[in-house]
Amino acid sequence: MDEFRIDSHKLMFHPREVARWLAGEEIFPIYLEISPSGACNHRCTFCALDFMEYQPRFLDTAVLRERISEMAGLGVKSIMYGGEGEPFLHRDIGDIIVYTKRSGIDVGITTNGVLFSRRLAEEIMTSVSWIKVSLNAGNAETYAKVHGTKAADFDRVMENLSAAVELNRKSRANCTLGVQMVLLPENAGTAEQLAETAKRIGLRYLVIKPYSQHLRSHTRRYAEVDYAGFSHLGDVLSRFNDDRFSVIFRERTMQKMKRTKRGYERCLALPFWAYIDSDGNVWGCSAFLGDEAFRYGSIREHTFEEIWRGQRRRQCMEMVATELDPEGCRMNCRMDEINLYLWELTHPSAHVNFI
Repeated sequence: MDEFRIDSHKLMFHPREVARWLAGEEIFPIYLEISPSGACNHRCTFCALDFMEYQPRFLDTAVLRERISEMAGLGVKSIMYGGEGEPFLHRDIGDIIVYTKRSGIDVGITTNGVLFSRRLAEEIMTSVSWIKVSLNAGNAETYAKVHGTKAADFDRVMENLSAAVELNRKSRANCTLGVQMVLLPENAGTAEQLAETAKRIGLRYLVIKPYSQHLRSHTRRYAEVDYAGFSHLGDVLSRFNDDRFSVIFRERTMQKMKRTKRGYERCLALPFWAYIDSDGNVWGCSAFLGDEAFRYGSIREHTFEEIWRGQRRRQCMEMVATELDPEGCRMNCRMDEINLYLWELTHPSAHVNFI
């Protein structure tokens, strides 16, 4: 059961913001993704952001703290730290996470988990809503091949997760701990192993998701993966489900990979989120990183409010509303489900008053 709506969306839980948007008001994003680090300690075969070149750049802590305080006052509700690099490579990541939560913003983290030490877990656990570890195989040998790293990292991640589960229980932190596997031909045969291990060590879920080709990624080896041949895995993995652990097999998303139409003619989701890269640039969409038309500005040079109300963002929103054809966008992008929802709200079918 997908109790966290990972294979769907949660915008319907923010009716006030949606109503303001429908009325044509300016709104600030509900959710941001922020990359504290451009560097990464792995070289995953499926990395969508390989074109960012894993640059050893890190967000300035003082600037980020200042912007976090500002964003909290503007109504930003959540931040996920992850992005083009490994967030735990930032030397101040513990402080950044704790400060974000103290500012009134919920925190999520996507990480490969290698640097998720007990010391770091003790520092951040009570400040984080969820931590999702990218763990793309059920055994060390396959893991090393897919992650582009040494096999020993697999055992290290498992040890880190086991320690985090125990700390979470003892501290009553209520942080949801889970893992995610991008389903590939190389790792599909290890999915059951991963589910069994994740459940045994006490994680809350395992997400199995399809690969989605980024428009600018150097990697093209999985661009034509056909997920029809993996549909049986959902039933196979369902045997691990109980009231404490779930395998969230993203079959709905896999099925959408072959659709001929997206179901919406314009991207409507951009007012509700944003992406900040490790150099401080604010982007309207992570699928268009590097495209200046989608770069709103830099938090190193301006406040977030100045950027959000600025001319570059207005120009981007006008271009997206009048020119951008979503059929040419990344398949199953981050905002796909939200776009389906918003398009239906703004283009209702007949007889909607007969509730």
